[in-house]
Amino acid sequence: MSFVPTMLQDWLRIVAANDASDLHMGANRPPAMRASGELVPITAEDVSEDQAKAICMELTPDHRHQELMGMGSADFGFPFEGDRYRASVFKQKGSFALVLRRVPQNRLSFEDIGAPPVLRSLAHLPRGMILVTGPTGSGKTTTLAALIHEINVSHPCHIMTMEDPIEFFHDSHKAVINQREIGDDVADFSEGLRRVLRQDPDVIMLGEMRDLETTSAAITAAETGHLVLGTLHTTGAARTVDRIIDQYPENQQEQVRAQLSVSLQAEVSQVLLPRADGQGRVAAFEIMVRNSAIENHIRKGETFKIGSVMQTQRRLGMQLLDEHLYELVQAGTIAREVALGSAQYPADLAHRMGG
Repeated sequence: MSFVPTMLQDWLRIVAANDASDLHMGANRPPAMRASGELVPITAEDVSEDQAKAICMELTPDHRHQELMGMGSADFGFPFEGDRYRASVFKQKGSFALVLRRVPQNRLSFEDIGAPPVLRSLAHLPRGMILVTGPTGSGKTTTLAALIHEINVSHPCHIMTMEDPIEFFHDSHKAVINQREIGDDVADFSEGLRRVLRQDPDVIMLGEMRDLETTSAAITAAETGHLVLGTLHTTGAARTVDRIIDQYPENQQEQVRAQLSVSLQAEVSQVLLPRADGQGRVAAFEIMVRNSAIENHIRKGETFKIGSVMQTQRRLGMQLLDEHLYELVQAGTIAREVALGSAQYPADLAHRMGG
């Protein structure tokens, strides 16, 4: 159990009041928060080395002290005044520092995250794999939580999650939900996946598909009638498929393409961008939904053709990231420069926007 030091409590209240996403603290500099994508000092006073060490050691749970001192860092989660925080405490230049990601617990609806309507329908798929992808800090965990919440309140099923750490706590509603934290409840993702099929799951959620063993087990689970949700640090449907295939030895790639063409039901890629009015951030989404053409391109290794299918199948809820960025610029929600900075094909988007 984490104990939140008094000085840190004051900073976290400022973070929450400003709807900031992260708190950064280190020795010999003021604490800062990430608000609307920018780092802003919370106070003018530097944190001393002694203060930084005391805060980090008090916050880190007792059973993670050995990890912090031996490995140089420790990751864990803790609650504070209605929110949860994902903590990364680490050593740098002989002193202690931390980064805390704020995870508001009241943002579990698709409306809250600005998701397209098709996202809700994905939560009602009976089996297969749904991947949520994007860079660090793009809101993948929140989108996964919204999907899990929709399943939880809609279907009498068994949901098993494996997370590092647990960020959103879910109470069981129509579903029975069990959440396992890596390092506390289970050693690692691959070990959790080895055991999970003995635990009668209908839905399996993986906080991160980090390695070949985890990816392979996730695909197998999706093939055997389970709904599997997971994340990858990629951007774009085609790149995500390529990333998965490239994890495998060359002599296995054809078989994996065949497996993935059938099991991958949808891929949601997202980025989180500052609003033009400075009032927080907005998500831009790319969404691929499996159909016969997508299946065919994955199986044949023609991932470069996936974008064309998505462009012509918007009636199915598909959309390209650059299309959504263009719409957000046209609506005045984000600035042109912000859109170009996150576009898959910035030159093409710039031309379309006139310049």
